[in-house]
Amino acid sequence: MGNTEKRPSHNDNNMKEARFNQRRGRGHGPGGGMGMPVEKAKDFKGSIKKLISHLGGYKWAFLLVFIFAIGSTIFTIIGPTILGNAITEIVNGLIDKISGGKGIDFGALRNILLMLLGLYILSSLLSFVQGLITTEIAQRVSYKFRKNILYKIHRLPMNYFDTMTHGEILSRVTNDVDTLSHSLNQSLSQLITSIISIIGILIMMFRISIPMTLFALLVVPISAGVMGFVVKKSQKHFKEQQEYLGHVNGLVEEVYGGHNVIKVFNKEDEVIEDFNEKNNTLYESGWKSQFLSGLMHPIMQFVGNIGYVGVAVLGGYLTVKGRIQIGQIQSFFQYIRNFTMPITQLAQVANMFQTMAAAAERVFEFLEADEEEPDTETPQATENIKGNVEFKNVSFGYNSNNIIINDFNASVSDGKKVAIVGPTGAGKTTIVKLLMRFYDVTRGEILIDGHNVKNFDRSELRKMFGMVLQDTWLFNGTIMENIRYSKLDASDDEVIKAAKTAHVHQFISTLPDGYNMVLNEESTNLSQGQKQLLTIARAILADPKILILDEATSSVDTRTEILIQKAMDNLMKGRTSFIIAHRLSTIRDADIILVMDDGDIVEQGNHEELLAKGGFYAKLYNSQFDHSA
Repeated sequence: MGNTEKRPSHNDNNMKEARFNQRRGRGHGPGGGMGMPVEKAKDFKGSIKKLISHLGGYKWAFLLVFIFAIGSTIFTIIGPTILGNAITEIVNGLIDKISGGKGIDFGALRNILLMLLGLYILSSLLSFVQGLITTEIAQRVSYKFRKNILYKIHRLPMNYFDTMTHGEILSRVTNDVDTLSHSLNQSLSQLITSIISIIGILIMMFRISIPMTLFALLVVPISAGVMGFVVKKSQKHFKEQQEYLGHVNGLVEEVYGGHNVIKVFNKEDEVIEDFNEKNNTLYESGWKSQFLSGLMHPIMQFVGNIGYVGVAVLGGYLTVKGRIQIGQIQSFFQYIRNFTMPITQLAQVANMFQTMAAAAERVFEFLEADEEEPDTETPQATENIKGNVEFKNVSFGYNSNNIIINDFNASVSDGKKVAIVGPTGAGKTTIVKLLMRFYDVTRGEILIDGHNVKNFDRSELRKMFGMVLQDTWLFNGTIMENIRYSKLDASDDEVIKAAKTAHVHQFISTLPDGYNMVLNEESTNLSQGQKQLLTIARAILADPKILILDEATSSVDTRTEILIQKAMDNLMKGRTSFIIAHRLSTIRDADIILVMDDGDIVEQGNHEELLAKGGFYAKLYNSQFDHSA
């Protein structure tokens, strides 16, 4: 029913980071843009090898893609030669007509053109089928990866999420899998067709004329040199553009989120100045990168036109000498024009492979992360558990250098109300996490009715608990669905009964759609107190044996707090309850109060006993009382 601990800054900042990365395409885009930086994998070969092993189930589909790609490309390559034959037929016919002969043989010309049309139709059909198969493979792979990632998330230990940001995990499921799917879909077809096109076009060009082919190939290194020079010059500007695009996006979202604070402190001018500075840098880098990138096409076109002129002169000379026919010159020009395209595509494929390997590496890192220790093969049954809890010499640290719970001992009888209090960082919420096996103790043991929590199946263990947290979690759905979340097979009457017990039924009845009112994504159409009452109703419906209340009333007004307190009293009847609270006035009727400081219990007893001692609890309570007064 939610997390035991909320880290707003950690979560919010990294969700922003994920959104910025998605907008900027930083390390997650398909790559291949001229001069754009491409993220590279740390282990390119290893990542590609793992990816190939995951694609092993589609080997017959890949074989079909390969066959269709070859067929489509070959038919396309043959086209210019047949078109050249048609032109030769027309020219020869015109010359024959001028000489007094029959002229153009339209029957032969018709057959040539019909053959050409048939080849292009067949090539298009093969290309279409190839695209369908490739898309199907890419989508199935992305579907499988997303499914595996989702299952993996639920098998990962909680400490993994302490070391990995929320934005980073979100990026694995969305950006990385999308990049993998897109790159696989694009690169697979382009790789096959580009290689076959280059080989096939070279064969056809050499078949027409070896001297013309050698002359045309001289243009390739010149083009490559020009391209390399421009890319080198534009690379740093593209990199700076991407960096400052992220800065501008970040500043805009930050200002939008905190515009009230900015207005209160009259910081509009400073914000505008900061934005103008970043925006000017973005403008300069964007202008330079796009200008240099824009030079690519006219320069390449100029170099290519010089090559066309040279080939035209040489082709004309060879035609006059009778070594080639005039239609073959036209075919050769088409082959030259088509020759540069697959070379450019291969460069893009190389970038795509780098990006695909980087995305695959990040996905595989996530899928191969260490999982929770497996549950015992003979788990303890939970049917007759009453709710007696005992902590015996419990020690715990998130790592060996940071022990935060030291030799914790406590015994709680079923049905008792236990309050855990202490300053921030004392270890209160950590105790709850250990109880529910979000983490396992470093030393000692936690017993429920005399059974070690490690002897229970995790999912069965957590079914015994109900939680109401300070930070409510409700999803986009009806109020009925949100309450029923804790017990999906509950009837409508059971849901309504739980709502009445939680003192929220009357409020729900006043809503236009009642229990069928849809909560929006952030649940902003309810107040904080109303949301809290709904989470209490959800916990009541679950009917847990052990209840955990973590700062459940700290973020509401006094009137709502009284209402929530009544609902919680109903919830806690007959249940072992652990209450974590900073407002000490809310736990005065607890059966036992555990006072924690630096991971240890420094005092325990009921409210009157602890006040009479005049110790740590009394100081905390009196400081709050004085502050309230």
